[in-house]
Amino acid sequence: MSDGSGTDSGAGAAESAASDLPAPVLQPNQLEGFRIGVTSDRRSSDLIDAFERRGARVMHAPTLRIAHAEQESPLLEDTRTMIAARPDILLATTGYGVRRWFEVAEADGIGSELTDALAEAIILVRGPKARGGIRATGLADSGMSDSETTASLVDKVLTEYPPGLVIGIQVHGATDEVQLDRLRAVHQRVLVVAPYRWIAIDDTDERVYKLVEAICARQLDCVTFTSAPAVHALFTAAEGMEVYPELLEALQTRVCAAAVGPVTSAPLIAAGITPIQPTRFRMGALIRLVCEHLEQNMIERVETRNGLLQLRGSIAQIGDERVQLPPMALAILRTLVRARGAVVSRDDLTLALAGDSDDHAMEVSLSRLRQTLGVPGLVATVVKRGYRLNV
Repeated sequence: MSDGSGTDSGAGAAESAASDLPAPVLQPNQLEGFRIGVTSDRRSSDLIDAFERRGARVMHAPTLRIAHAEQESPLLEDTRTMIAARPDILLATTGYGVRRWFEVAEADGIGSELTDALAEAIILVRGPKARGGIRATGLADSGMSDSETTASLVDKVLTEYPPGLVIGIQVHGATDEVQLDRLRAVHQRVLVVAPYRWIAIDDTDERVYKLVEAICARQLDCVTFTSAPAVHALFTAAEGMEVYPELLEALQTRVCAAAVGPVTSAPLIAAGITPIQPTRFRMGALIRLVCEHLEQNMIERVETRNGLLQLRGSIAQIGDERVQLPPMALAILRTLVRARGAVVSRDDLTLALAGDSDDHAMEVSLSRLRQTLGVPGLVATVVKRGYRLNV
């Protein structure tokens, strides 16, 4: 479910397990060898568990986290204003936000007043998750947006209802002021409640920086995103590390970006990155898509005289034998696989290694690669020219 303000499926919905889709069939070794980065915060354990149970190695680095508004913003004051105004229309954008809002109101003793104030309002929801949140309060909605975005929800209000009304809107962590201004230009009053917001991860949390380094070094096969603000936060971290061009190049070429929906995809596409995206903007669909994409598009294969050689992320497979490769040995083998039997010079193999590697580092890594593979003659030396796979 996409949102015109920066998230798909809402902050809570996009980062929760997919209760609205059958779980993808579990194949325990389906993702063995693949390395996946997860950038979500809330309930990220569901996503991580889904990948790890299929054999993937996961690097978790939430680029943003949710701050609860009862601790950091005047949510109760805004709620009392909403109660006093008794809005004509209420727009609900996220299921998690609705639930959080009513929990805070209930804890302060004004939950019943809030319910009474909204009982006569026309309630419009952005998507199924927001509808579920509204129904959990005992209220009922009168309709849903056409494309499950905040923009289309505002379109519905502007085209189907007369001007001059009092509009209430529950927004999520990344408020879209453009949509609020569209409402303000037509209606008498627009009241906003924000039950939570996104905030940047503390600088002492090094996980984001390690994620950026891993992407730049092509040590991940895929990175998942469930909100546009999370994408922007990753870009900002890369800019601070002065490796933004390297990050973009990695995501444009070797490292797959997977986004839960079109709004999350937008900043990636704007940066020249082509993400994969499920047709239904749900977590279950994202998991299924990542599994299918890695299996169908990210396994490199080449026939050799020793049999079929496959690269599955960080694992090399010859026949039924699979071996885990260290990063530098993997970089060398991947370069040789892509050459498909052509000779690769020593200089080019050295360039394939990350960092300030030299000929000696390349030779050590090549020796380790041969030992780890344990297949004599697979990597052949071409005197005075370089190395090649024995195809």
